[in-house]
This record gives sequence, structure tokens and C-alpha cells, in this order.
Amino acid sequence: MDSTNHRCFAPCPRGLEALLQQELAAIGATDIRQAEGGVGFSGNLSTIYRANLESRIASRILLEVAHGPYRHEQDIYVAACSIPWPQWFHPSRTIKVKTSAQHCPLKSLDFVTLRIKDAICDTFTKLKGTRPSVNSSRPDIRIDAFLDATHLTLYLGTTGDSLFKRGFRQSTLDAPLRENLAAGIVQLTGWNGTTPLLDPLCGGGTIPLEAAMIARRIAPGLGRHFAFELFSNFDPALWKTIQAQAQAKQLSASPVPIYASDRDARAVHTAAEQFTRAGVARDITLTQTDLFDLTPPQEPGTIVMNPPYGVRLGTQADLDVFYPKLGSWLKTRCVGWRVYLFTGDLRAPKLIGLAPSKRTPLFNGAIECRLYEFLIVQGGARRRLTPPEAQSGNPATA
Repeated sequence: MDSTNHRCFAPCPRGLEALLQQELAAIGATDIRQAEGGVGFSGNLSTIYRANLESRIASRILLEVAHGPYRHEQDIYVAACSIPWPQWFHPSRTIKVKTSAQHCPLKSLDFVTLRIKDAICDTFTKLKGTRPSVNSSRPDIRIDAFLDATHLTLYLGTTGDSLFKRGFRQSTLDAPLRENLAAGIVQLTGWNGTTPLLDPLCGGGTIPLEAAMIARRIAPGLGRHFAFELFSNFDPALWKTIQAQAQAKQLSASPVPIYASDRDARAVHTAAEQFTRAGVARDITLTQTDLFDLTPPQEPGTIVMNPPYGVRLGTQADLDVFYPKLGSWLKTRCVGWRVYLFTGDLRAPKLIGLAPSKRTPLFNGAIECRLYEFLIVQGGARRRLTPPEAQSGNPATA
């Protein structure tokens, strides 16, 4: 087993960095530090394998192979040439280089990408007499370059396809939530599988599916492959042990009821297929029901929903009608429930007519959103007429 401590970076949806930090600490990562849109950490091969297998929040796990200053494109080429690439992977593997930057003074990121690719291929040719091929769509090995104003960091992607691609989604509905964002939303509610959970606007079922996996302690990466399995230092015995340990933690069934419904037949069919592929169909009670015809189960718990919003789905006029009806439904049928509403429509609390007890800023891709918490109590109907900053305690989060 390679006991080397590697510097790594795990990107994630913005707003979920604290949850990701907790995850990484739980699997043994060290030197953990949050950044906007991700978390840096150190770990050995075991940590990297477990992060890929067990993280519900990370999008990828990137292993740092170089970091240093640059001024010109040639500096980047030289830095990339200094890395012993054949020690990491065989020239028969296909590669893809992706470059991103903030405040980079260089004129063309495409040219930077080309110079890094040239450096990798030139290094292989010099040391092995052959070079890897480029595959832009399905590469074996991904190399990520990040440039700020003065420094270059090069990463090897240990993940392959993004971690939010659990492997259960085969058909795509309009504007589906990514799985790691859905898992983060569930965790931000504080739900931990001890009370019922209901998603009455489940769409393709991503939120209840992630909830079921949390409740049953199913590692989200089980059943898929990762890029680190193609690395020259891959330790198959260690990987098999880590997978077995994760499987041993699983529960045979969810300890609490999970309910999901949607009025759209196609969405319900898609959700049912996903639940079956994930092995959690028995854990989720799924129905085709219009929200306003639905009466929540008698035992209160947590309602999590991701209704349509203007940038994503529907028109503003539609939402102007929908949200007041949603507010009436919550006040009359959901007394005793904790309700969490994830939306990019920041008018939602006003239109619903309820005061959120908490609001958490999150991003769905580039869309700025909020996760609103409403505690539905008998007689607590009307929204307090206080400004948003008074409700949140922080003007920046309103």
C-alpha cells in the first residue's frame, strides 16, 4: 500500500463546502481547508479511494501533481514536463486536459491546454518511446489545470465520470437536480433517517433516492468504476477491502418510511426505474398524485421539495399562482411537519405567505438558490411582516 500523503482537492456545489469538509474528516482526511466551491485536503491512497466511494457531496477527487509559479505559456510547459507521468499511468491510456482559471493574464486557455497536452506526450515519448492518445469525450485519464494570477496547479483526476453520476439515472427529465446537490439538501435539513421523509414534488426521484441511500448507509460509489483503478499505483487488494467495509455498514432496509409523489406519470415512471436500479424501491412509497390532492402521512416528519422556478421551469405567472396555493396546502395539511423548500425563486416565502425560520444560500450550477426552512405549527399561518435581513440575521444571506 502506498502510504504517501497526497495533496488533493474535492470540488462540490457552492454552499455545500462545510458538509463536504465533515465528510472528508470522517474518512480520515487531514489538513482540510475550505475554498469557494470545494475543499482541499491531504490523504493517502486509502483516503482517496474512500473519498471517491463514500462522498455524497464531492463532484470529483483531484490529486495534485504539481504547483508553482508561472509567467508565460513556456513556464507551464516546463512545469508539466517535470512530472514523471509514466509513473502515474501507462501510455496506452487515453487522456484529456481541461484548463480553468481565475484572473489569469495569459491570452488563450486553449493554447495553455495544448501546451500541457504536448508536455505530457513529449514526456512519454522521451521516457517510453510512445505517447498516449487524446480522447475528448471518454478519456481514461483526466488532467485538470488551474491557473490563478501567478500560480499553476496540475491535478490528476482520480474519479473518472463525476461522482454525482451514481449510475442510476438513465433517462433525463427537464432540469433534474444533480445527485450530490440533492444529498446535500437532505443533509442540510438535519434529517438522519429517524423520522419519515416526504417529497411531494419528486420529479425523477433524486431527493428521495438520496435520502434512502443515507438512511440505509449505502456508499454512493458502490457499483461503479473510478479512474484511480487505471493508475500504475492502483492497489486492488486495498480497494477490495474498502469496498467490503462499506458494504458491511449497509442496512437491509430504511429504518423509517420515505414517501415520494408527483403528478406527472413520466416522472413517476422514471423515479420508479431509478429506485429499482439503486436497490431502494422497497424503501420508498411512490405514488402518482397531484400535490394539492395529497394528504401527508399522519406521523409528522420532514418534507423536502424542489418546486419549479422561473429560471429553471415554468413562467413567472404560473409561479404567482402556484406558490400561494402551496402556502395554503402547507398551512392546512402539514401542521407538525418541518418543511424545506429548495428554489431559485427568492420571492417564494412572500408568495407562500410563511416566514422561513432558516434560509441557506446554495447554487444549482450557476443559479443562485435558497433552501428555506418552514416550521408548520397550528395557527402559525401568516408571514411575519419583517424585512428579510431581520429574519435571517444576516443581510448577505437574504
